[in-house]
Formats: sequence, structure tokens, C-alpha cells
Amino acid sequence: MDRPDIADMTAFVAVAERRSFAKAALHLGVSRSTLSETIRRLEERLDVRLLNRTTRSVALTEIGERLLARLLPVLDDFAAAVESINAFRDRPSGSLRLTVPPPAAASVLAPVLARFLAAYPEIRLEISVDDALVDVVAGRYDAGIRPGERVERDMIAVRISDELRSKVVAAPSYLARHPAPKTPRDLTRHNCIRIRFQSGLILPWRFAHKGKDLEIAVAGNLVVNDSDLALRACLDGAGICYLLADHAAPLIAEGRLVELLPDWPSSHSEGFYLYYPSRRQTPAPLQALIDFLRANLKAQGR
Repeated sequence: MDRPDIADMTAFVAVAERRSFAKAALHLGVSRSTLSETIRRLEERLDVRLLNRTTRSVALTEIGERLLARLLPVLDDFAAAVESINAFRDRPSGSLRLTVPPPAAASVLAPVLARFLAAYPEIRLEISVDDALVDVVAGRYDAGIRPGERVERDMIAVRISDELRSKVVAAPSYLARHPAPKTPRDLTRHNCIRIRFQSGLILPWRFAHKGKDLEIAVAGNLVVNDSDLALRACLDGAGICYLLADHAAPLIAEGRLVELLPDWPSSHSEGFYLYYPSRRQTPAPLQALIDFLRANLKAQGR
């Protein structure tokens, strides 16, 4: 029998985990037809059917399930063996895959990406920006970034940002048509732009005042799952928005947004944490990123 190679097995795992040739092809950077041909040849070599596929779905056969269960630890050991070579390099090398929510991508990673890649040119960084609570193990990511309160307890978590606070803002054009709210409860009479996470949860509007926390159930005619879209609508005068302070501050300074309720600061969040599964040895590219982000946080005096 013509034995399959590591590339064939990696292709099979990609399809098996995603239950989709299209998604697996995008992940591997090949065409769907090329991937389909790879799997067809693999099944011919093994003389078994690994996948049942129709025009709408892909499912593992019993043999496919068994092969996947055996392959996953083998591929992890293979990756660890390759990673061990980094101990003999002057600088870390290899790939690093992250899953990151949009606010963290914009406020934590975007400002430092160019410097990190310049410092570690041998690291190939892939970032998937997604609001969903992605399982880094199932998605075969090296690490993820989330607010601290949303990190599972079985993960190793490293703080990489200051506490998060938000500001209530509106465009001058909106305030020209509507009186500014004087207390958070006044927001119930305004058109508020809300953000819904992929989990279905709508971002709560929370405030702290004189040692007490207050959450307001706002309403409005626009709900989005993208913070950039919410910001654009706010800038265009569509309504009031609840934005991370770091995003809002420069727009307030430019006069494009007006801060509302300055005496009612938002209740704080723990901040963003980089999290990853417990392993015997942290991959060198990941350790380099952790050290870089922690140094950047320290340099900012946080």
C-alpha cells in the first residue's frame, strides 16, 4: 500500500474537524477541488471510506472517527517535535494562530503588530477576528484573547491590558436633534445603538456611581454584531453608543463624538487576557508574544 504522508493526514483532519470542504480549503489555503482530490486519493490508498459527503454536508464514518481520534495526538506530538527545534535558534520561528474579538484586535494587537513582526520576522502570525467564544483546542488555535471574566478556568491566562472602561457617546448631529441625557436612566428615552455578540448576548450598559453599580436596559432601532459598524452609525448621528474608552477618546478629542454622562463612568471589566491550554512546554512563538505584550503593558505603566 502506498502510505499517505503528513500532508494527507493534515488535510483529512482539517475536513474532519470543520465538517466542511469549503472551510477546510480556506484554512489550508488550497482550492476546494484540490482538497477533495487529496481526500479521494487518501481513501483510495487506505481502501476505506473516511467521510460521507453530500452537496450539503460532510460526516465522518466510523472508521473516520477512529482515525481522527488516533491522529490528533500524533499531530500534536509532531508539532511539539518541530517546536523543540526552537530551543536551538537565536530567535523563535514558526506559526502562531490566535482567535481574537474585534475590540482586542483594535486596541491590544493593532498598535503593536508591526513592532512584534519586526522583532520576530521568523514567526508567521495568523489572527482570526471573531466575537464568538471560540474553543481554542477544537479550533486548533495556539491561543486566544478574551476579557478576563470570559476565560475558562482550565486555561492558562495572562493579563495583557488594563481594566476596560466604556464611554457613552453621540455625534454632535444627534445631539442637535435630541437633548443630552443627564443620568443613565434618561438613556431609555434615546435611540441607543446596541451590540449583540454571536452568543446572542447583547452588550450590557453598566455604570458605577458612588460605589454602586447600575445596569440600564436601553433600546433603539439598530442592533449590530460589529463594533466598527456601530461606531460608523454613531458618527453619522444614528444614535447613542456605548464604546470602549480607548476607541472613543481620540474621536472625542477631534470633536467628532461628544462624551455623555461623564459623572457616571462605566463599571470596569477585568481587561483582556491572552489564554491558552496547559501544556508541558509553551511554544516559543507564543511565549515570545506573551513576553512582548506584557512588556508593552508594563511600558505603559499599567
